[in-house]
Amino acid sequence: MRTILFLICIFASYFMQAIEVTYKNNSMYVNGEPYYMKGICYHPVPKGKIKRDFSTLDEDINLMKEAGINTIRVYEPIDDINVLNKLNEAGIKVIINFGYNQRGRYDILSGTLIDYIFKYQDHDAIIMWELGNEYNYNPQWFGGDITTWYKVLEVASQAIQSLDSSRIVSSAHGDLPTKEVLELAPSINAWGLNLYRWDKPESVFDDWPKVSDKPIYFSELGADSYMTRPHEQYESGENQQAQADANERILEKVLENSDKNIGAFVFSFTDGLWKAGNPNKQDTGGVAPNSDGTPYDGSANEEYWGIVDIYRNKKITFDVVKDAYLNFDIQ
Repeated sequence: MRTILFLICIFASYFMQAIEVTYKNNSMYVNGEPYYMKGICYHPVPKGKIKRDFSTLDEDINLMKEAGINTIRVYEPIDDINVLNKLNEAGIKVIINFGYNQRGRYDILSGTLIDYIFKYQDHDAIIMWELGNEYNYNPQWFGGDITTWYKVLEVASQAIQSLDSSRIVSSAHGDLPTKEVLELAPSINAWGLNLYRWDKPESVFDDWPKVSDKPIYFSELGADSYMTRPHEQYESGENQQAQADANERILEKVLENSDKNIGAFVFSFTDGLWKAGNPNKQDTGGVAPNSDGTPYDGSANEEYWGIVDIYRNKKITFDVVKDAYLNFDIQ
């Protein structure tokens, strides 16, 4: 009898979730407490490299804490318990994103994302499972028919929720999904919006209620620190002030409307020298679909989006983010 009870306890603890994330009326709760995601997109790739590397994690965590960041969003799963533990100990939560095709490495196509969820679903650092990143801009990945993606998205969402009912399942969409998209993926709990509408994100708060009453968060927003062309008072070339001014205006509007969204993720934590050319130097340009809404030049210079540079020197916008997040109190 004692052996049977022991096995029952093991079985129950295996499926017992360490964290509970819920939502109601455009508000998010973690273990019953109101929670707003004061976030940053985080994909640290060292100078001269092309793959993510957590060798600067301790320094990065200290900078994040200084800036009032409580949540990070990553573009591929973190398969390192030590990294997750450090983030959790620092009070930083994580959105884990699963890509469609990552050559069978915790991806949607192979179904191996389920292996990751089994492995880490009891970890307190993980706050949300996110599927895809603005795939609506890339129908060519799905034979030219983007509805194929939304059907796959729905299947993956249902599968995750059958395994883990304690967290939100979301998808990051390029700007707003349409009613037709929402009908194809009805089980998605919340929608992330990669939103680049100059420095005026507030228009989304009128647009979204017309298509859904589900919660939204800004999975990407912000500006880069390079001006391809001059605009008004902002000169061409590297221009940290333009980035800072844009981020200040964007965050002000988003946080003023915190009753209409559950979080904001500034893109991004550090400059990415791997994105547009030689990873040993900082290049201009790069491929960024639907980037004509990037303030203030309508051009996304992909290697200049950090709130710190590749050496972790703070840009002007670091203090903008810090002031916005530290002075924000969830209602």
